Amino acid sequence: MTTITSAGLAIEAHGLVKHFGSTRAVNGVDLAVPTGSVYGVLGPNGAGKTTTVSMLATLLRPDAGAATVFGYDVVSDAVAVRSLVGVTGQYASVDEDLTATQNLVLFARLLGFSRPSARSRADELLEEFSLTEAANRPLKNFSGGMRRRLDLAASLIDTPPLLFLDEPTTGLDPRTRAQMWNTIRNLVEQGSTVLLTTQYLDEADQLADRIAVIDHGRVIADGTADELKQSVGSSTLQLVPVDHADAPQVCRIVESVLGETAVLSPEAARISVGLQRPDLVPDVLISLRENQIAIDEINVQKPSLDEVFLTITGKPAEEEAA
Repeated sequence: MTTITSAGLAIEAHGLVKHFGSTRAVNGVDLAVPTGSVYGVLGPNGAGKTTTVSMLATLLRPDAGAATVFGYDVVSDAVAVRSLVGVTGQYASVDEDLTATQNLVLFARLLGFSRPSARSRADELLEEFSLTEAANRPLKNFSGGMRRRLDLAASLIDTPPLLFLDEPTTGLDPRTRAQMWNTIRNLVEQGSTVLLTTQYLDEADQLADRIAVIDHGRVIADGTADELKQSVGSSTLQLVPVDHADAPQVCRIVESVLGETAVLSPEAARISVGLQRPDLVPDVLISLRENQIAIDEINVQKPSLDEVFLTITGKPAEEEAA
């Protein structure tokens, strides 16, 4: 195992760029991921999250910029980087013709485990991911969620110092998602660092020490969940008109009274706006009444990560899941 020499940062990236033909998938990404933390990466589909992870994990070569993992350059020291990282992508890398046990033993043997140690580690992981009863079943008979759990188990055989989890809980049921969250927390407690891309805002809120929001191949926001929420405002005003066709006019009225940019979620006709001055809410209601606009729902609440995502990217989180 390569010696870790990084002081403070597990990942440091500056100006990462990656082209696919005429498309610039990653357009100057900067990241600084502290050692021993969970770093969340959020962004709409096509934002460049997976491409960024692939460059950091040495699976793709950057076209420009530079990045290090524990002080090792991802291009010139790629072999050293690979010895320090584990990667779980969005699609299962397991062999469907083998059983669950055979898959895990195979991966363990490739990582240098002895045969008895490989079998012992496989049994531990099958138990941890509730797959013991299906241990001897061919993967082609597994459900999608079971395959995903086995893929995650395979990435944890060697408990690497740095683990890249690219949307690790997509397709998992709530119980297994919660199980995976506990596994991630345990890894960090044991000294690992995790870079997590996710389409679930609650997942980032629950797990991530810091969060980067990526859109159009660039980091457009970075901070703790609380810092990102505070950037939207100390609280959020949400309105839903009775007649959804009135939503654009409600946006204009809210912006005129509050002096803040309102964000409209088209499907639900829900208007959200950062509320710096709660005392102006009565003025909003008066203006709506003067314009004969009936409101079906109104509430003031602390901003959630969902509002942050919607405000920063201009897209509701549901679009990412879609």
